[in-house]
Amino acid sequence: MSMLTGDDTISAIATAIGEGGIGIIRISGSKAMAIAGKLFISKSGKTVDSLLSHQVMYGHIIDPASGETVDEAILLSMRAPRSYTCEDVVEIHCHGGPVPLKRILDLTLVQGARLAEPGEFTKRAFLNGRLDLAQAEAVIDIIRSKTDASLKVAVGNLSGQLSEQVRALRHAVLRMIAQLEAAIDFPEEDIEEAAAADVAQLIAEAKSRLTTLLATAQTGRILREGLATVIIGKPNVGKSSLLNALLREKRAIVTDIPGTTRDIIEEYVNIGGIPLKIIDTAGIRDTADVVEKIGVERAKALVEQADLILLLLDSSAPLSPEDRAVLELLPGKQAIVLINKSDLPARLETEEVEKYTGGRLVLKISVAREEGLAALEQAIVDMVYGGQVSPGEAAFVNNVRHSAALRAALERLNDAEATIEAGMPSDCIVVDLREAWEKLGAVTGDTVGEDIIDQIFTQFCIGK
Repeated sequence: MSMLTGDDTISAIATAIGEGGIGIIRISGSKAMAIAGKLFISKSGKTVDSLLSHQVMYGHIIDPASGETVDEAILLSMRAPRSYTCEDVVEIHCHGGPVPLKRILDLTLVQGARLAEPGEFTKRAFLNGRLDLAQAEAVIDIIRSKTDASLKVAVGNLSGQLSEQVRALRHAVLRMIAQLEAAIDFPEEDIEEAAAADVAQLIAEAKSRLTTLLATAQTGRILREGLATVIIGKPNVGKSSLLNALLREKRAIVTDIPGTTRDIIEEYVNIGGIPLKIIDTAGIRDTADVVEKIGVERAKALVEQADLILLLLDSSAPLSPEDRAVLELLPGKQAIVLINKSDLPARLETEEVEKYTGGRLVLKISVAREEGLAALEQAIVDMVYGGQVSPGEAAFVNNVRHSAALRAALERLNDAEATIEAGMPSDCIVVDLREAWEKLGAVTGDTVGEDIIDQIFTQFCIGK
């Protein structure tokens, strides 16, 4: 991929907003060393220009206009192409307060840098060929990872696990195209029919590989975005107690901080590596009763948003009209039915419950005694992975854009297969195969439009 056009040098704060031990200002571009040289005075007397790539110097940031010392700092030099952006990059590591960071950033802008756009450092890494588009998107997935499992998927994609499989598929499709075009170019050899038969076999193999990859998409999406989960049930059935049990201290809770990469705060509970995104957490905590105080319509709205419903019933009481109203929300949804208070004398008839559950998993638990919670956790893990290998062992499709492109490629392969079965000319088969090849290229960025690229990188933080 060609290098960036233009000669802009960009600068931004690369660390999170707020107070911290260390803050970093990142500068990238042909003027990065010169700009840093105007601001940084080494304690040893060395100049920034004298630094070799990946060396550091200790010193101070000075305002050239006033001679004022702004902060104590360490300067790190990374010469092109051995840097994140493949350009000259300088990082200024100073104290992590908002005032010194902003002062130093402003000084870099005064000296000729411009403020980086969201994701522009990673965009330059992509445009300069250091990362493909799938790897670049994995960077933001790493930043937003909610559990170790989601981190492993993102790191695997950054290392090229997904890209390697997609490139192998593109290469296979390209070989099919070459084989058919060779048959078209030499009609006197009468090999066109044989070539089509060979390609039909190759298409079947490519479809199988693509189907296997797409089978990871649902799990990958959940690991990336979280399993949207709602807890519903009648009054006093134990919803708040279950939520508190899930949120106990040994669980990891991850909160996205506003102003970094996202605009909203969401609460996630780590269940065996699966990030459960609890829907309407505040509402469930504030009321012990979704059905009575919010109403069945509100419960319906929550259910519509959910990937998973945890429906609580009371083992110590017969099935009530409220229970039936909630059970009737289950059709078409993924749900686990939890019969709580199993430590008390049972008055609930499970046979009646099973009339509504449609074969869904029913677990007996006691939230008060923390019985059955391990089984619930395992059930959620099994439901999400569906028998697939765990993250780190294979490539996972965890991005809606990627899964859409892969599904479109599979459709084009199906079209090519149908074209062969209909006995149509090889050039018609080639048209379908080229479209499949292009759809696969959209994943890695080889055949994607500039508007899509811009849209992807605007989701990043400034400074990444």
